[in-house]
Amino acid sequence: MKSDKQDLAYKSIVNKAQLNNRRDFLKKMGGGVIVVFSIGKLSLFEGWGQNSIEEQLNFNAYLRVKENGRVDCYTGKIEMGQGVNTSLAQVLAEELEISIYSVDMIMGDTELCPYDAGTWGSLTTRFADPVIRAAAAEAREILIELAADHFGIDKASLKAVDGTVFVINEPDKKVTYAELTKGKKIIQTLKNKPEIKKHKDFKIIGKPFISLDAQAKVTGKAKYAGDIKLPDMVYASIVRPSVFGSKKLKVDASKLAGFEGAELVEYNNLIAVVHQNPEMAYKVAKQITVSWEEPQARADHESIFQYLEDQITDHKVVEQKGSLETGKSMSKTIVQADYQDGYKAHASIETHSATCYFKDDKLTMWASTQTPFGTREQLAKEFDMPLEKVHLKQNFIGGGFGGKIYNNQAIEAARIAKICGKPVQLVWTRREEFMYDRFRTAALVKINSGVDANGKLKLWDFDIYCAGTRGTKLFYEVENNRTRMFEDNSVHPFDTGAWRAPGNNSTTFARESQIDLTAHSAGIDPLEFRLNNLKDERMKATLELAAKTFDWKRKKAEGHGYGIALGEDAGTTVALIAEVHVDKTTGIVQPIRVVCAQDMGQVVNPHGATVQTEGGITMGLGYALYEDIEFNGGHVKSSSFNNYEITRFSKTPEITCVFMDKMDTKPEGGGEPAIICVGGAIANAIFDACGARVNRIPITPKRILEGLGPV
Repeated sequence: MKSDKQDLAYKSIVNKAQLNNRRDFLKKMGGGVIVVFSIGKLSLFEGWGQNSIEEQLNFNAYLRVKENGRVDCYTGKIEMGQGVNTSLAQVLAEELEISIYSVDMIMGDTELCPYDAGTWGSLTTRFADPVIRAAAAEAREILIELAADHFGIDKASLKAVDGTVFVINEPDKKVTYAELTKGKKIIQTLKNKPEIKKHKDFKIIGKPFISLDAQAKVTGKAKYAGDIKLPDMVYASIVRPSVFGSKKLKVDASKLAGFEGAELVEYNNLIAVVHQNPEMAYKVAKQITVSWEEPQARADHESIFQYLEDQITDHKVVEQKGSLETGKSMSKTIVQADYQDGYKAHASIETHSATCYFKDDKLTMWASTQTPFGTREQLAKEFDMPLEKVHLKQNFIGGGFGGKIYNNQAIEAARIAKICGKPVQLVWTRREEFMYDRFRTAALVKINSGVDANGKLKLWDFDIYCAGTRGTKLFYEVENNRTRMFEDNSVHPFDTGAWRAPGNNSTTFARESQIDLTAHSAGIDPLEFRLNNLKDERMKATLELAAKTFDWKRKKAEGHGYGIALGEDAGTTVALIAEVHVDKTTGIVQPIRVVCAQDMGQVVNPHGATVQTEGGITMGLGYALYEDIEFNGGHVKSSSFNNYEITRFSKTPEITCVFMDKMDTKPEGGGEPAIICVGGAIANAIFDACGARVNRIPITPKRILEGLGPV
């Protein structure tokens, strides 16, 4: 265990290495026009400035107009299906006046790309897009200046279009970007806000583009970490305990001798078998007997909510206004309810994977990670290596949803490769994924709300256990309110972590269920009640768009119900309305249709925004209706898709996505917002369809029937 002083020293070494690495980038780059910039420090909508050499080198993306006219954009961000490789290329192409198909995105390679902390939180579009636009605009101006020198005229007489610069009154007098950059190397640090296009002049931003990597994926050309094949590579299979957190006591590998080519690898609590055949490695690992010391079980999937409430007493107030006692006295109707949401797996189709090898004193790795630079730092620290001796290479990632921020598989693969002296590929099984994936935390939310005779909210008391406060700032007008957060990550029986819009799914489900319950208690239509109590005009406009698109007043068929949920995440407002059918005899829910309206500011790629919304809703239906980790202490019973159900095609409704027209504003997040409202909308639609108010996610047929009571 390293001391705090050692950790600080290590961080200092990392920072110095990153700075040196950036200097190396500038030296190693070939010819052309290069613009470097820091996504974290610059904004098109706020002032910026970089002064010192260190700050100028503190860039985490750059673009290069090459001598052949093509443009490379290098960023430490990664592509995991969210489509930023396309949207980033769009904004670059827009400002640089080139075809999107002339852009090559190089992402997440730690030797080719500048440092980036990681890809999470729907941050890439919000913060990278505007600055890449600025950098591309800067590159365009440099090229126009080069053309002005080339023609010997003032730059005001020139215009850039489609990778060429031409004289405005003499269109045949032109020069290509390739011709302008040939034999030159111009490095420009983006310091000031360049002139960028107005939305009325957009030709590429705001137009739908299919993902640039779609063809590679559907043809099988795309390479994931588990697709990499290396000479003399062996496959690793790890012997795992049945209970999370178990400690190794004794290993019996006596049966290993009967399998030619199999090798046992041991290091502390890590026990693995390697073999040139992956199926053989798995088979032999099953023959290894290990005695484990198992931790004591303190809760299971049924008792966990009471356990959280009993164990966590410390809290902090995160929002407060007025007096709760005053709110109670002003309320004609007071409604109290508790809401429960169990642990959820990320359930990415690609499990955690890594392929790596050591050569001389260097480690090279392909890993399924959202944090290639963070993974590099972990590996360097784990093996006491210089940072520049660890190389994470670019590869496709088969979904992350927050689960691939964490990189245990990379550490394990590298450790096994170090010990056995061969290139190693480690691909977690689905059972390992369920055991060692960091689940979204179970959560408990306790709410007390009150409404007066005019249907106005007067009381809102909101206690959150283990879901955080993302998206909980009140957009309803309640003059007496309090939000408290109860948090202690040590109480969970296994590792937990970020899950698509962390915590916001649980708190939105609770809030929007409570809003519906309060409206029903006051005898007011849920849509009318929300519009009457909203203080946020963006949210109100988003809800009105959703209601109009859905046709809220349309007559419902027998057994059908409508439900609304509102939420805010990553700067985007969301209004989601769902229709479901509930069979009252079986409790089975069939989602019929979903309308999702969002104000996400400037929609760079409408196709990309739509498929992200559809994906979020489909994933949200899973957590709302089916997904639940069953466990007893560290023993995770959910081990495959046989006993952890995700949304199937037959349960996927018709989905309509609509966006507020805000093309003249900055872009907001699009990968996570839609999912947060699914649980609340489905719960409210089920109540409307059959009268069963279910306050626990997932809303299973059994819980619906229990909510209906005796027939």
